[in-house]
Amino acid sequence: MRRTPEPELMTDAEQVAAYASADFEAPHSRYVELLTEHLPSLPRAGTAVDIGCGPGDITCRLARAFPEWNIHGLDGSAPMLEHARAAALGLGLGRRVGFHLCRLPDGHAPEAAYDLLCSNSLLHHLAEPMHLWRAIERWSRAESAVFVMDLMRPASDAAARQLVEAYSRDEPEVLRRDFYNSLLAAYRPEEVREQLTRAGLARLRVEVVSDRHWLVAT
Repeated sequence: MRRTPEPELMTDAEQVAAYASADFEAPHSRYVELLTEHLPSLPRAGTAVDIGCGPGDITCRLARAFPEWNIHGLDGSAPMLEHARAAALGLGLGRRVGFHLCRLPDGHAPEAAYDLLCSNSLLHHLAEPMHLWRAIERWSRAESAVFVMDLMRPASDAAARQLVEAYSRDEPEVLRRDFYNSLLAAYRPEEVREQLTRAGLARLRVEVVSDRHWLVAT
């Protein structure tokens, strides 16, 4: 099935509010679990950047999992960042977690380089996937860890609809529609490997970790 792009930014108030209030406990907890499993040698303390942080749920989960790390969340949607800042303050993480408006490819991060660069479900929003990989190359050092996870485009439209029914049956219609559109916009693992080669990041490995997700890690 050919890729069908979707808008790069979530700025519609209804869409942002639905996404920010959705229950992502299972997938977001699994994201943190997979990160710790694949990057067991992370230092006790460091600085991380969450690229495409959205409403900040994963950013805050990482801050709680790594209590001596400082984490910067970057996103191109100002409404998303409003939710993210409120979430961090509500959890008492305001001193270690900061959120910054940044739209690739021209946006800037607060630090020149990070010990950990991570991202969840950003790549499928990008019309030009190299924007993410080049940002990772730009903001990393030789010893930096990388962890990126995203949706995997199904083989057919019917398979995409089956995944929506399996995982979003009870969600609001706006989230079901977003999930379906995101599946159609997602990249396949072989496409991601080609992107990494083009970006000079062929050292990063690609792994399929579920019926709808792949990850990239150092």
